[in-house]
Amino acid sequence: MPEMLIGGEWRQAAAHEELEVVNPATEETVATVPAGKPEDVELAVATAKRAFAEWSKTDVEKRAAILTKAADLIQANAKDLAATLTAEQGKPIAEAMGEVTHLAHGVHYYAEAATKVRGAYQELPATLGPAYGMVIRRPMGVCAAITPYNFPLTLLGTKVAPALASGNTVVAKPASTTPLATLKTAQLFSEAGVPDGVLNVVTGRGATIGDALVSHPDVRRVAFTGSTAVGRAVAQLAAPDLKRVTLELGGSDPVIICADADVDAAVKAVIIGRYWNAGQACLGCKRVFVHDSVYDGFVSQLVERVGRYEPGDGTVKAEKPKLRMGPIHTRAGRDELLAQIEDGVAHGGELLIGGGTGPSGKGFFLEPAVIAEPGNDSRLTTEEVFGPVLPVARFTDFDDAIARANDTPYGLGSSIWTHDARLIHRAAQEIESGMTWVNQIHYGYDELPFGGVKASGYGKEHGLEALDFYVEIKSVVVGGLA
Repeated sequence: MPEMLIGGEWRQAAAHEELEVVNPATEETVATVPAGKPEDVELAVATAKRAFAEWSKTDVEKRAAILTKAADLIQANAKDLAATLTAEQGKPIAEAMGEVTHLAHGVHYYAEAATKVRGAYQELPATLGPAYGMVIRRPMGVCAAITPYNFPLTLLGTKVAPALASGNTVVAKPASTTPLATLKTAQLFSEAGVPDGVLNVVTGRGATIGDALVSHPDVRRVAFTGSTAVGRAVAQLAAPDLKRVTLELGGSDPVIICADADVDAAVKAVIIGRYWNAGQACLGCKRVFVHDSVYDGFVSQLVERVGRYEPGDGTVKAEKPKLRMGPIHTRAGRDELLAQIEDGVAHGGELLIGGGTGPSGKGFFLEPAVIAEPGNDSRLTTEEVFGPVLPVARFTDFDDAIARANDTPYGLGSSIWTHDARLIHRAAQEIESGMTWVNQIHYGYDELPFGGVKASGYGKEHGLEALDFYVEIKSVVVGGLA
């Protein structure tokens, strides 16, 4: 049975309770993992705290070299990691391989960035005598990395890599349904030379060990990706100790297709942005607004291409020209999507394709759907839709498109398809989101800061900017120079 990794050792949970990891394509149990208790969190945090003293003082080039080796090991073991990811999460092998590659790239990025961190020198007024100031960056201590089920590896990397590069130690808590690939990845970090106790993994239910981890007084930094509802709970738990927190939460990304858009390119990008990972992404194309002049052509191509997807077991390739799409991760998640589709149709939307559960049998499958013109008050418009369901609507006035794009509590990503510099400028300035793509798919680059506004959270991951969320910025004044 897989065990928790604490202090470089594989350990059973304190209570010896187990959780089943279920393949959502077959509904078969693929493994069991320990259901951790607060005592396990206590041990992991204490271990990470002890390891911090040495790791924080480790030469930065050595830290960078270890991270580089970890990234290389991740890439070398990509097939095994991808197979594990598909078995526990459900995504097709090709998508799982893409996630592992993205993880490796992110770890490489922060390995290189580790040696590029700089401070500042500031001349100071001589009121109290000659002096100068410095701005230095100090690691924070024990960091909590809490990841969801949809992209368990890439989201692990965006938290662990900058934390370790900055000299911190980590206790990672994967989703209870997708812990296996995370445990294997942590083992590769150990093989790369990460000292015992610097990276620990505890498994179990969020309400038990997640809460214990976030509220632990020795955890100074919390990085969380998940739903907005749970994010609010995390913020409340972290507030009494004034922990540094970043929250990457839900999204309902708008896409605006203008009259001069490259419709073929836009369709291809929206297809990937909505149906990759069976639509289970905080970041993705979730509401599409199309100019009336190109609406019919866009929707026609969209529906034709969506029809190529074939839900099924991610370990089996669909016969060309069909494309494989994996299952929804849980039965409850699929039921929620079916209810949202039904509500969208009840509010005037037209189901153009999909929405069924496919052939009877095991697996939480859902045929990818397109719904035209659901009402503005439908659940498809007002809620986050976490699956392969896409509402599409017409617009004629750009001001209206911007207003409808912003008519959501969320503000994670957004995109616009046009070659008009004036509209590009307006979208960049006026759409309320943490990131806007122009004529490109919604994709989180490791090189650019990423995070949301409004109910999509706060703080940044990715980019050099993420490193500032893993350090204490301290001012130092040097006087007595006369």
